[in-house]
Amino acid sequence: MSDAAETRIAMVLFPNLTQLDLTGPYEVLSRLPGAKVDLLHHKLEPVASDRGFVLTPTATFAGYALPADILFVPGGPGQLAAMEDAPLLDFVRRAGQAARYVTSVCTGSLVLGAAGLLLGKRATTHWAVLEQLALLGAEPVKERVVVDGNTVTGAGVSAGLDFALALAAELAGREAAERIQLMIEYDPAPPFRAGAPETAPAAVLAGLRQAMGELVAKRAEVAARIGRETLGLGERG
Repeated sequence: MSDAAETRIAMVLFPNLTQLDLTGPYEVLSRLPGAKVDLLHHKLEPVASDRGFVLTPTATFAGYALPADILFVPGGPGQLAAMEDAPLLDFVRRAGQAARYVTSVCTGSLVLGAAGLLLGKRATTHWAVLEQLALLGAEPVKERVVVDGNTVTGAGVSAGLDFALALAAELAGREAAERIQLMIEYDPAPPFRAGAPETAPAAVLAGLRQAMGELVAKRAEVAARIGRETLGLGERG
């Protein structure tokens, strides 16, 4: 780490991110001993999530002193624009090359991929776009949390808590992670078994696939283009 008493965590913001992608991991990682969390954007101006939840940056991409111990990128509909935001990608690339851990939740992994940080890496993302990771040179893995060397990725939205607890255990040991889990009373018992494509009712899955179809297709288009034109990969990564 950059300092024995401090763990520097750089969390990237962009408009229309999904707030739980970020705030779930923030809740866990900020409880680590010595954690110093910064929310980063182009300017020190509020950034609204896809549901209107407003987040305030604490540092800018240009003003943040690297290295960070942990680079973190959330997902959300705004990930499309983030994948083609040159200054954001430049920061992600530089921070990722210097960080102890390169991490994401949900479609934040597609942003890591667009920055060239997932080439040859096993990674995960939201189930609806999992295979698109291959377009960016990664190996898609359908798991809740995937660790490949110093790269740690979480699946969709609520997986951010699982991701963060797994990372906390890597950083501070299992007991410290378990203390955080107990403190936030993370003992999930969902009222429905509809949280994964394999368990959701067929009509629910079909309806959601239809509703998400345009966004999923656009994500594939952007990922394929970046894979070809920026990363120099073939049509399928």
